[in-house]
Amino acid sequence: MIYILLNIVPIAAATVLGLAIGAGWLAALRLPRPALRTLAGFTLAEFWLAAILAGALILAPREAGAWVMAVGSAVVIWIGFVVPVLWVTLKASGTGARRIGAAMLHWLAVMVAQAIAMQAIGLVPPPAP
Repeated sequence: MIYILLNIVPIAAATVLGLAIGAGWLAALRLPRPALRTLAGFTLAEFWLAAILAGALILAPREAGAWVMAVGSAVVIWIGFVVPVLWVTLKASGTGARRIGAAMLHWLAVMVAQAIAMQAIGLVPPPAP
């Protein structure tokens, strides 16, 4: 997990970007602002998502190009993990298809924006063993 410390600046920038997208999303859906305690949880979750995405970007093969792999990695992680988890969790709670779709699009926007931000800032791989 040393890569998180080595990449704290791009991960932190991606976290702030994810929170900004989330705030815009809440405003667009006319949902109430979260309480400070909830916002702290959101920040931790956004940070962890960015950290995991940074690890995937560091490990991604470069044959297709750094930008294709950055966006592609975000989309693959989104479609492979985020979409199924959101679908099952939100559907089980009785959430309608439109709200589920909006949540899925929100997280796609966050993940792609985070990948682009971290790629633009640059990521440092961990030192070789």
